[in-house]
Amino acid sequence: MSKRSTKLITGPTFEEMLHPEKIDPDVRQRALRMMQEDPLDPINLYNITWKDGNNKIRYYVLPPQLTGVEAPIAVLYGKDFPTGSHKVGATYSVLIEKELTGEVDPAVHTLIWPSTGNYGIGGAWVGCRMEFDSIVILPEEMSRERFDLVRSYGARLVLTPGCESNVKEIYDKSKELKAQDPERIRILNQFEVFGNYRFHYYVTGNTCIELAAELQKQGIGNGKVAAYVSAMGSAGTIAAGDRLKQEWPEHKIVGLEPIQCPTIYWNGYGGHDIQGIGDKHVTWIHNVMNMDAIMCIDDIESKMGLQLLTEEAGWKTMIDRYGVPEESVRLMAETFGISGVCNVLGAIKTAKWYGFGKDDLIVTILTDAIDRYHSVMAQMTATYGKMDEVEAAVRLVSIFHKQKLDWICEGTREARNRWHNLKYYTWVEQQGKTVEELNAQRHQDYWEAQQARVAEIDKLIREYRGH
Repeated sequence: MSKRSTKLITGPTFEEMLHPEKIDPDVRQRALRMMQEDPLDPINLYNITWKDGNNKIRYYVLPPQLTGVEAPIAVLYGKDFPTGSHKVGATYSVLIEKELTGEVDPAVHTLIWPSTGNYGIGGAWVGCRMEFDSIVILPEEMSRERFDLVRSYGARLVLTPGCESNVKEIYDKSKELKAQDPERIRILNQFEVFGNYRFHYYVTGNTCIELAAELQKQGIGNGKVAAYVSAMGSAGTIAAGDRLKQEWPEHKIVGLEPIQCPTIYWNGYGGHDIQGIGDKHVTWIHNVMNMDAIMCIDDIESKMGLQLLTEEAGWKTMIDRYGVPEESVRLMAETFGISGVCNVLGAIKTAKWYGFGKDDLIVTILTDAIDRYHSVMAQMTATYGKMDEVEAAVRLVSIFHKQKLDWICEGTREARNRWHNLKYYTWVEQQGKTVEELNAQRHQDYWEAQQARVAEIDKLIREYRGH
């Protein structure tokens, strides 16, 4: 193996991703400039944050004319991260940790990023910016836009059979490629690597805490987050709930799955099209013993809801008939993808189920935006016909205002144990984890030890910079 000949390309610490004002001012200004001038410059690693150039959180509160509930629902949106999705934060956190602990080396290793979409896109962007040869594995039925992005960032693309829920096929292909060249290939599996968990626990979780305080100053909510709602793909995003529950023990963590693939809900399986979630297994990094409820959302409702938010007939109906402010309509049109609609429908369900009122802030995430789904929307129009204003009104009322309280399972002691036990089949039988570590995951001190490594990784980054 060749020795590393150049200095590694590194980026921000966890603390700098949470508080970008702590980045060296010259680096920060150059990164903000390059976001416009050259999005592929590695300096853009310093734009991995939930905050804008003025260090303000990228969020908005959904109009109640859309949600139909009294509880305020705030969304953090990922559109303005490098790559257009917050998943780039998870990929960077995974790679920088493994790079600085000597597990991967750009002079030696090829990285494999197993994904159903945004993690793979993030891996292509981060891996190639940090000078790694990168291969992204995606199911062949994902949106065409995803494939184009992966290639545009400089990675190679390998397609596997099936759709969003066909993750085992991705695992199998990863193993096959590694077996061909075990010395060179390194698999960065988002479903098991804790850099993914740590990014959301620390950066997303603490951003939500800051957001609750900011909204309280505006007269919205009581300074707390009553519930955090997130669909699970890798189950990285939902880790923010672990931080929120430490801050407020009564806080509710609500996970979401597709009705068409209700794995945690009742050991179910099946294909679906909420791209980025519902991967037909319980991930290794999912702290299910801390989850308060699992709810299921219909993939067709999620896609029909996205059409409502991103097509002209929907805009006119929301503004003219339901009084949604035009500014909100414009913002929603630019920041929603399919899983974002799913998350909001879950937040509405959560507000109704728990009887939340005007002071009970619910926070959820918009992972990506419509730029990834134009082909999916065209397919919806071909299947169901063009949405007119009458159909838009029907969708707003039936999908949002009348979101039903079905497909809900609360996190009782029995349910949490059942959710946890499902990990055995994927992780011990197929992926080589030990029963001892699986048993350790039942206890919160296991997860607290993973959280504590944030400070250790930040120290490694700072020390490397000081060389």
